[in-house]
Amino acid sequence: EAKHLVPNKMRDVFCTINLDQEEVFRTQVVEKSLSPYFGEEFYFEIPRTFQWLSFYIYDKTVLQKDLRIGLLNYLTYSHESGIYAPAFSFPPPPPCNYTGKENWFLLQPIDSNSEVQGKVHLELKLNELITDNGSVCQQLVVHIKECHGLPLINGQNCDPYATVSLVGPSRNDQKKTKVKKKTSNPQFNETFYFEVTRSSSYTKKSQFQVEEEDIEKLEVRVDLWNNGNLVQDVFLGEIKVPVKVLRNDSFQAWYLLQPRENGNKSSKTDDLGSLRLNICYTEDYVLPSEYYASLRNLLLKSPDVQPISASAAYILSEVCQDKCDAVLPLVRLLLHHHKLVPFVTAVAELDLKDTQEANTVFRGNTLATRCVDEMMKIVGRHYLKVTLKPVLDEICESLKPCEIDPIKLKEGDNVDIHMENLRYYVDKVFREIVRSSISCPTLMCDVFYSLRHLAAKRFPNDPHVQYSAVSSFVFLRFFAVAVVSPHTFHLRPHHPDAQTSRTLTLISKAIQTLGSWGSLTKSKLSSFKETFMCEFFKTFQEEKFTESVKKFLDDVSSTESREPSGLSEPVHLKEGEMYKRAQGRTRIGKKNFKKRWFCLTSREFTYHKQQDKEPIFTIPIKNILAVEKLDESSFNKKNMFQVLHGEKPLYIQANNCVEASEWIEALCRVTRCNQKRLSFYHPSAFLNGNWLCCKATVENTVGCARCTADVPENPADTQIEIDGDRETERIYSLFTINMSKLQKLEETCGSIAVYQGPQKEPDDYSNFTTEDSVAIFHTLKQIIDIVGKLNDSHEKYRKKRSSSAKYGSE
Repeated sequence: EAKHLVPNKMRDVFCTINLDQEEVFRTQVVEKSLSPYFGEEFYFEIPRTFQWLSFYIYDKTVLQKDLRIGLLNYLTYSHESGIYAPAFSFPPPPPCNYTGKENWFLLQPIDSNSEVQGKVHLELKLNELITDNGSVCQQLVVHIKECHGLPLINGQNCDPYATVSLVGPSRNDQKKTKVKKKTSNPQFNETFYFEVTRSSSYTKKSQFQVEEEDIEKLEVRVDLWNNGNLVQDVFLGEIKVPVKVLRNDSFQAWYLLQPRENGNKSSKTDDLGSLRLNICYTEDYVLPSEYYASLRNLLLKSPDVQPISASAAYILSEVCQDKCDAVLPLVRLLLHHHKLVPFVTAVAELDLKDTQEANTVFRGNTLATRCVDEMMKIVGRHYLKVTLKPVLDEICESLKPCEIDPIKLKEGDNVDIHMENLRYYVDKVFREIVRSSISCPTLMCDVFYSLRHLAAKRFPNDPHVQYSAVSSFVFLRFFAVAVVSPHTFHLRPHHPDAQTSRTLTLISKAIQTLGSWGSLTKSKLSSFKETFMCEFFKTFQEEKFTESVKKFLDDVSSTESREPSGLSEPVHLKEGEMYKRAQGRTRIGKKNFKKRWFCLTSREFTYHKQQDKEPIFTIPIKNILAVEKLDESSFNKKNMFQVLHGEKPLYIQANNCVEASEWIEALCRVTRCNQKRLSFYHPSAFLNGNWLCCKATVENTVGCARCTADVPENPADTQIEIDGDRETERIYSLFTINMSKLQKLEETCGSIAVYQGPQKEPDDYSNFTTEDSVAIFHTLKQIIDIVGKLNDSHEKYRKKRSSSAKYGSE
């Protein structure tokens, strides 16, 4: 949220998230507010290196360009002696010291002189020259080689040029490169010469020394500009290098472009308002797969370890201060290797040993319940889309009032109409859920089957516990949560407005109660604290609702319940607006790229003139041969990729690097099992009678580069993309962070195992018992040994990388 925005008039505002100056996400517009609440959450993989993570606040205008009110930047590089390190270094620092915490930040004013990005490659050299009269003077040679990552200007590649100056107290010699057209990565490769005058004369080279007092105040300045043709040139950034750093040597380095020193940094930044953020940033340095074999094998043995509390996976969850940190990589790793169901079964059985009452089965935040939660989020994403997205779209777009709380009703509101609207929505959501069992993923069914039988075994005299064990997950922790916050499950693009949010909350409460099998033998009305909800729920006191829930729970917790092979509706995977290159249009045509609405399902990839219109062009998924990035040089456009199928390649431009990466990943995932996938492709386009990449003149010739996507080991896993090595690296990092706890626990277990004497239980291991001490000690010893070896491997690679990444290198 933001607060105290200026000037003091009601505004329609939105916020953008930018990598450098490239917008990657945008919130919805909040109308007429100087303290707008956005309440939005964005998660994304960063597909490229970057210097700044920025947040801009805009004032939405109707007739002119949206006005940028202010910005907030996070710097990701450090500097020393004027030379700037790469945007990412190892070990990687987070972009700020506030990661994982909520903080208020003051907005900064926007100044074009301070809005810079990109880097420049320079070579500097001092040459000795003997003049006609025999005196020795110095010549400074500046070779400007190239630039990378210059910003887009009005959404297009810029026309950059550079000015190179030698600046001192009494001189300012300036020279200029040629203008490079339509590129963010210009190759200048131009050399400039400057005379550096000396008061002394030398005849022997061995006697030559650069005089400190002469050179101390000289500096080389390189300014990058966008050629504006008929309008004013735009400043793109500058670098300054003191000539004194050269001494007698040549020097070349990459420099990050910097803002102008006179860029306005107003002291009255608090006048612009503030922005509240919570940023969680992680970066993993993943070693080759073979390095993780020992740790991976130890973790994958966890389901078979007796007792389960002595397993590596269980120990990980206990030593981590926040169990959530451990659960996500653990679930993903076990899921990837088909070990999740037996592990969840083992830890759930341990949970049930401590459960005394049937009505509290799986209600706490334990390792078992958190594992099932994460599994449902990963595996059930498409299940939620096909089940709830259509009805949630209707609720969010129709905006029917559903408030039935007498305290919150406004003057003139008709509570009977509101109740009728709410009843209609609850009926529709409930009906979609109980009809959806055939779409429930196999893995979820397997887990529910296991939990159901464990609960029945623990409480054999309670006939309802087998149902409440399943409903506590599928209704309370899955469907009800998705209804109340559809944006966090990617069912809606933005956080709903206040009225819709309230409607979704009421629907979610009703769905929780309808699905709560544990209260079927009692009055469900007792589960409501509010009187108005009791009155509303009296209309649902029919046997058909109870029977529908029972049948649904039976279906989703049966090993016979499986996704249908060919009869199911296509799964909606991704959609959005992008630009496509017109098929077959002549090269002279100016409107070569057109905006279209793209839609990807599990069956086909289509584009439409507008959203909700019939498709103009359809490619069946089985016909896609490859999906790859397209070189920027093909059309002088960034963020392009190509879809290769039976006809000509389909060239598409995404709106930003994150969107391009997500589309490529989604298309690759759904097509990876296609039998006729290509092994080679052309990274550039076929233009003017030849391929720009390899210069081949035959259009249907075999590609010149190997395709990046490999065929998966397990063809069934096309819906879930998991990098097992990355997840193992995250687990290794968690063990490393908590090494002192592991060592303390090892010491305690060792003493108990040897002496069998009374010992105080460690505070950080809640299920520790004397009987488990030998097994836990053995596992801890293995963990500590494996982590130590991985530390050595990381150190070796760190040294290797630092030796190759010289100071000033790209």
